[in-house]
Amino acid sequence: MTVRIPPSAWLLAADPSRRVGRAVEYHPTIGSTNDRARTALTEEEGDGLAIVADLQTTGRGRQGRSWISPSGVNLMCSVGLRPRIPAAESGLLGIATALAVQAACEPWAALQIRWPNDLVASDGAKVAGLLIETALDGGRISSAVLGIGINVNWRRTEMPREIAEHATSLCDLAGERIDRIALLGRLLAALDGEVMALEFGASPVERYRAASWLSGREVEVDLGDHRLVGAAAGIADDGSLLVDGPAGRVALSYGEVVHVASSGAALSMEAAS
Repeated sequence: MTVRIPPSAWLLAADPSRRVGRAVEYHPTIGSTNDRARTALTEEEGDGLAIVADLQTTGRGRQGRSWISPSGVNLMCSVGLRPRIPAAESGLLGIATALAVQAACEPWAALQIRWPNDLVASDGAKVAGLLIETALDGGRISSAVLGIGINVNWRRTEMPREIAEHATSLCDLAGERIDRIALLGRLLAALDGEVMALEFGASPVERYRAASWLSGREVEVDLGDHRLVGAAAGIADDGSLLVDGPAGRVALSYGEVVHVASSGAALSMEAAS
């Protein structure tokens, strides 16, 4: 059941004392929150502005997929930043964002991270996904858009079958409806802290390792021109996935995990919600 929230209520999640989420801009319908956040970075007060929408008409996920979400049940948020971190650490921005989502959802569900930055339940069902888009200027990141989609009050029984096979939501995991404004407030506060720590040189990788869902599982990774099958052996210091394959251990900085097997049960990750 969709519960309509007054547009002005979303502003309660803002905090002027923060950089991330110092202000919230709400849209009942928008093409893409990521696109709006990128445009906002050209405006004077755009750094850290959180863009939230109840419905995206051209929302997208990783690998060019569409992000499918009905109106008024989930949380779709994008934040534009001019982060003060070197280009070589751009991958850490996605890790920091995933950890912020994990912390925000903690009162309702204990989520883990499936490399590179999907948030999943203990059975691997996807709850949240990220789309991080960065622009580089020499050796630094000139701008970044952190796009976050969380399945909040979209029950699995209401999802299309092709999505329900590999996804779930916070309300299903918690057994109750979730206050989306409270969730947004927690998300922006956690993200503000993660970005600040990253800019001060603190690496989030050790916490990312502890949160990893893939470690120890048999995986199949699509690398574009071929697929690699092997055992996920952990996370490297730069956030790469370590896989023990036929030719030995390799570190993957890109790719798509499309199949996971554990304890005799296979999980297909081909589709994305």
